[in-house]
Amino acid sequence: MQTTTTGAVAERMIGRPNPILGRLADMPEMPPVPAVEGRSEAESSLALVRRAHDGDIGAQNELCARYMPRLQRWAHGRLPAWARGALDTQDLVQDTFIQVLRRIGEFEPHHEGAFLGYLRQALLNRVRDEIRRAHRRGPADPLDTARPASDPSPLEEAIGTQALERYEAALARLKPNDREALILRIEMRYPYAEIATALAKPSAAAAQMAVSRALVRLAEEMSRG
Repeated sequence: MQTTTTGAVAERMIGRPNPILGRLADMPEMPPVPAVEGRSEAESSLALVRRAHDGDIGAQNELCARYMPRLQRWAHGRLPAWARGALDTQDLVQDTFIQVLRRIGEFEPHHEGAFLGYLRQALLNRVRDEIRRAHRRGPADPLDTARPASDPSPLEEAIGTQALERYEAALARLKPNDREALILRIEMRYPYAEIATALAKPSAAAAQMAVSRALVRLAEEMSRG
């Protein structure tokens, strides 16, 4: 049973309290994604990506079933209401996933967590494109300016808008393994047992330590930024 939070471990590693570290590390885990009838849970995502890479439609469908619910949770609040136009968040996630699958040949899988990081970056790029497009076209109707903004994402709610911008910039400067550990834990809110599988760690405790170390490096990058 876990008795030390990741936030406490990370703060001990840097030798001082850090409120952002604590809020990032100790966000609650997501509930597990419901199983889909006929799914092969025993098959790793890495194997599915490799099959999808070879044009296997069944593998592509399985990847959608496995990752779409988590991406939709992650995307909630990322695209402001005023920037949506005809697209809602679910449409945006589905469209991005389709585009990624069409370009799956460009992705070289190394381990379980890499594909989710790749999806997340593609979706974040799409969100930024939609926001830029909305800024260029301006409000279609003066009444649109009175529409309430969407709820903040869980991450933005935890650390605030300005810290979120620093977080994104710092995350991009980290090594891929650190970045993937943080995406899995902080953004997708995977339990440590699943992070251990995704990052090929020997145990949930080893995954927790990897996340703690990545948090320390993130804090260092955020302080520089």
